[in-house]
Amino acid sequence: MSWRKITFIIVALIVLLGGSAALSLLFVSMKPEPPRKPNVELKRLVKAETVEYNEIISSVVGEGGHVVSSNEVTLVAEASGKIEKGAVTLRKGTSFKEGQLIAEIYKDEVELALKARKSRFLTTITTLLPDIKVDFPEQLEAYEMFFRAIDMDEELPQLPTNQNEKLKIFLASRNVLSEFYGIQQDEKRLSRHSLFAPFNGTFTQVNFEVGGYVNTGGQIAKMIRTDKLEVEVPVPNEQSKWIKIGDKVQVYSKTNNSVQPGVVIRKANYIDPKFQSRSIFVKIQNSTVNELLTGEYKKVIFPGQKISAAMEIPRSAVFNSVEVFAIVDGRLKKQVINIVKTNETTLIFNGLEEGIKIVVEPLINVQENSPVGIVGEEQPKSGQKKGEGKPGQGNPKSKEKAQA
Repeated sequence: MSWRKITFIIVALIVLLGGSAALSLLFVSMKPEPPRKPNVELKRLVKAETVEYNEIISSVVGEGGHVVSSNEVTLVAEASGKIEKGAVTLRKGTSFKEGQLIAEIYKDEVELALKARKSRFLTTITTLLPDIKVDFPEQLEAYEMFFRAIDMDEELPQLPTNQNEKLKIFLASRNVLSEFYGIQQDEKRLSRHSLFAPFNGTFTQVNFEVGGYVNTGGQIAKMIRTDKLEVEVPVPNEQSKWIKIGDKVQVYSKTNNSVQPGVVIRKANYIDPKFQSRSIFVKIQNSTVNELLTGEYKKVIFPGQKISAAMEIPRSAVFNSVEVFAIVDGRLKKQVINIVKTNETTLIFNGLEEGIKIVVEPLINVQENSPVGIVGEEQPKSGQKKGEGKPGQGNPKSKEKAQA
């Protein structure tokens, strides 16, 4: 094919494509331009309340309280020897009453030695009575009564008191005073062999049972009091200032919803570094109707404290810790509030001017100066997002057309 024919074909193709493009532009220009919708600023409906300050009574709820004993004691041996049986079984979980004999440490030898010493003391008093009758007749009756009151199986009675210096010298020269106080010391030593319950309680740990040998200072068992209990309630530190010692509280069981009264008896002077909480101790009385057991978890409601000139709103309405949205001239404006107290789902605040309206629901994807309407005060308009506002609300104009 010659170069002339090739050139002709190329030129023809270019003219054909150019003509097609020109015709397309011509047809597009002849199409009428559709009308443009006017720019409508979207407006959403929000829940709002008017700032109005009143006196608020707000309680504090403690969810994680657990029952603890008011007394936890370690039973320590004050004498050495073999452990003998008492009035209760020395085993873990055994309950006992106040004053019951828990156990005895072998004391026969100590008891016999004390009786022998008392016998020698009686002999000494017997030899003194004739001299007292002659030299101190006014004291004779008192010392005769003292002599008759001495019992081998009981503690010594009190020595007669006197202000006579000569009689004191006389008694001291015969070793009466030293023997008397020596016997009292032995009686105290003997009493340490008998272990009595200091309260109503139970054993939580037993290290030595009946028949075992224990040295002085050995830890025989651990026991807790069961008739007087406490509930230790961890409360956030910022909430603890609303709780006072002496406050009467309600203690709720998490198993059967029973309620028992209690009273705040003390507040810890330290903060748990892990949970930043402060322990509040509530005293409760155990009963057979609603028996409490150490280790149980309880819910405690502390009485409400009066907060003056404040308002309560949902916590979800607050963002950036201390900011809320106020509605000014139909638009959102950020406002900073002063939080007085934080509850589980609400918070109490002040610091805003009364009469302004604030949003009391969480808002997502909104900015300051966005236009808003208030639920209950405005009906949705044509520019509002679909589905916003109260259920059942619609365009008033459409309702008029429907009625026509």
